[in-house]
Amino acid sequence: QVQVVESGGGLAQAGGSLRLSCAASGRTFSSYDMGWYRQAPGKEREFVAAISWSGGSTYYADSVKGRFTISRDNAKNTVYLQMNSLKPEDTAIYYCTADGGWGQGTQVTVSS
Repeated sequence: QVQVVESGGGLAQAGGSLRLSCAASGRTFSSYDMGWYRQAPGKEREFVAAISWSGGSTYYADSVKGRFTISRDNAKNTVYLQMNSLKPEDTAIYYCTADGGWGQGTQVTVSS
């Protein structure tokens, strides 16, 4: 199973930006798709974005489309989530997932 570790969360103002990183280990990084999910207080975990093993295909939740960009660097075994035009409703714990493995999450807080 793949192990993943997220980083890059923090506090941002509405309209600001943050970049999350997810480092993976345990299996050939370029052989699996990766994704980001988030869970806000009192809500269920929801899909945010995903990227195919080659990076050639990306998928986004409607709520983040046009504001967030997922990318990967297979040479660094890392996937990124660039978050722009942040909104208070983006506040959540963000989780990275790959090949059945989940990270511990990183907190993102957006103030109005």
